[in-house]
Amino acid sequence: MALLAPVVARTRDILQLRFTALFASLPARVLANISPPSAFRRLLKVLGYAALRLVGNVFRPIRNPEQLRGVVWLYVVSQNNYEALEFIRRARPDSVLVAGQSKEIGRYNGAVNRLSLRRKLLYYWQFPLVLWELRQTEGSRAWRFFDLVFNAIGYYEVYVRALRHYRPRAIVLANDHNDDARALLLAARACGVPTAYVQHASVSTNFPPLGFDLSLLEGQDALDKYRQCGPVRGRVELVGMPKADAFLARKNQQPAVRRVGIAINTLDETAALTTALAYLLPEFPMLTFTLRPHPGDRRDFSFLARQYPQLQFSDARQQNVFDFLGEQDALLAADTSTHLEAVLLNVASLYYRFGTHGVADDYYGYVAHGLSERADTLPALAALLRRYQQHKPADLYQRAAYYNATLGTPDEGHSQERAVRLLSEWLDA
Repeated sequence: MALLAPVVARTRDILQLRFTALFASLPARVLANISPPSAFRRLLKVLGYAALRLVGNVFRPIRNPEQLRGVVWLYVVSQNNYEALEFIRRARPDSVLVAGQSKEIGRYNGAVNRLSLRRKLLYYWQFPLVLWELRQTEGSRAWRFFDLVFNAIGYYEVYVRALRHYRPRAIVLANDHNDDARALLLAARACGVPTAYVQHASVSTNFPPLGFDLSLLEGQDALDKYRQCGPVRGRVELVGMPKADAFLARKNQQPAVRRVGIAINTLDETAALTTALAYLLPEFPMLTFTLRPHPGDRRDFSFLARQYPQLQFSDARQQNVFDFLGEQDALLAADTSTHLEAVLLNVASLYYRFGTHGVADDYYGYVAHGLSERADTLPALAALLRRYQQHKPADLYQRAAYYNATLGTPDEGHSQERAVRLLSEWLDA
């Protein structure tokens, strides 16, 4: 077992967020989509992953359109990650966008280079031993999420092999808590490959400690939270929000709310959303409401379109979040970083929880820091909307200064330039 101690330690690090009390307390419906509640179904998931994805990958050749050797890797794990790092690709010809072999990157699936995961199969003999050891330290959570432990096995080893083969100049990531991103970070440290991090969404105090050589954070809020996560490694710079640059000049100038966007995620309960719509739409017949489910939310909301023909919809897999917000005067949502993006565009931010789950209550601290206004009941929410119907302040965006370091400075709207400049200085040092 002593020989496996480093493997166990790495797996615990890779799955840090999965072993937190916050993750274990997610609503059963949400957890079931990540890890089935039945041990038998988790076993089927494990077998299906190994057979369909990993064995299937053995017979699926990788033909990357770009050269991966000796260049800067921009590693992405989602569509949002791609959009957060694509500006670096445009600015630096020596950079390439990279993802795991079967990683789902939404509409950008065909636009990224792929790293082979075929050899992951060679390391699954470690699984029962690692799981046994994790049960000693993590208790019942190790067994409850044994499918996630299985998925994490082998990532580190195949990424070490890839780094030794391609010898990238550096790796830039926009995610610091997904299992494959954590594994790549650990592999990069072992291989001496420099790493940088570009924050792509609001962070929480449940994240792993900041562990990159260079971290480009959006504002003081992120740095304060990472300091609560543990020791901050490497150099940190506050650069604002690069993905918002092109939109900050298009701040909403409407003096009153006429259009309301409703952003929901997988934590929000369908019944609570339906109840809210049944209350709000008849109460505000002169307002236009647009529903925008999270791109990872696979629930079918078409019944709402039949029930409320006046309700509009935004497809998050097709429409950029800033384009969506540009069509709204107010945002109604629970725990989502879309609140911050809304306020940056001078869109009023209203915090309302769709459900009674105890996982997140002002998860990002937006209400506590005055970014969003909170309503705990539908009548209170209606009162907020009526106030904004009469008058929407022209300086709402100033509430976001704690979250976006360039707001109100000469660098406002130039976060991409600032980030690229700092990355280039770091790479050339």
